[in-house]
Amino acid sequence: MSLRTTLVSAATVAALIAAVVTTIGLFHGFDSTNGGEVAVIRDGGPLDDNRVRDVIDPGSGLTWTGWWSQVHKYPAQQRFYTITADAKRSTLLGVDVVTVPSSDGVNMGIEGTLYFSMNLDHQTLKLFDDKFGTRRFRGQDNEMRYAWDGEEGWSGFFGQAIRPVIDNALRSQVGAFRCAELVSSCAFVESGAQQKAIRLAPQDNNATLTKVQNAINSTLERDVQQMLGARFLVDLKFNLVRVTLPAQVQAAVDRSQAAFAAVAEAQATVASARAQAEANKVRQDGYNKCGTCAEIEKLKALPQGITVYAPGNAGGVALPTK
Repeated sequence: MSLRTTLVSAATVAALIAAVVTTIGLFHGFDSTNGGEVAVIRDGGPLDDNRVRDVIDPGSGLTWTGWWSQVHKYPAQQRFYTITADAKRSTLLGVDVVTVPSSDGVNMGIEGTLYFSMNLDHQTLKLFDDKFGTRRFRGQDNEMRYAWDGEEGWSGFFGQAIRPVIDNALRSQVGAFRCAELVSSCAFVESGAQQKAIRLAPQDNNATLTKVQNAINSTLERDVQQMLGARFLVDLKFNLVRVTLPAQVQAAVDRSQAAFAAVAEAQATVASARAQAEANKVRQDGYNKCGTCAEIEKLKALPQGITVYAPGNAGGVALPTK
């Protein structure tokens, strides 16, 4: 084979390789977003740097992203994070169990939901991807993922970066109130510890919960911004549904309520018996003063159908059976 033929063959092979590489790059150089996601594009070609080159808004058409670029997609719609006191409802994806202590040391279960959205400003998104899109976060399943790596990745980021701020806000606000101010029936536990009976005064626990909720919402967005370093999340609103007692504490409350109910029932029986005795005494005093009245009462008490009555006859009266 001549040198010229060899050079032509080598050039042909190189051209084919270049065509294949170009074709692959073209097929991987376009992307789009749906209505619920926004994409941050980072250069990733063999001759490129690794900087952010563009942001694709939600609901875009097919967009040129560059050869071998990385596409990091984040949620663009409102998100919600649910916290619960019921371990059975806890999952790996956005539902966590949260308990915080009251001022008197009772662990209170929290039921509520945090609503928020990502800041879709392009410069803010680029900064977010620089800071959090290039590192991985450990999820509850112990797997390491990027924040843009599906629901599991976002939940891992949220759990490590955001949840501590929420827990701290709940701990600070709930910890300012006694258990009985948050849950009225908690007063039974206090009375049991002090060995004394109580009378539950009407309390508006909803007003207390509203105070806690408003206090959390007044500082939460600022606290999250300080923790993350910028206003990456917006429209944060926490809805506190209720505060619950731990299962063992609730069981103690139930027992206390049952005991107080039994005491109340016994006291009612005693009061009824006392009233009946007093009525009998008054009635007997009246009979002692009016013998005729007593006889009249006896007649009234006789069964219907009696035709013969012999008052004062100790032996009674014999009546025919037929």
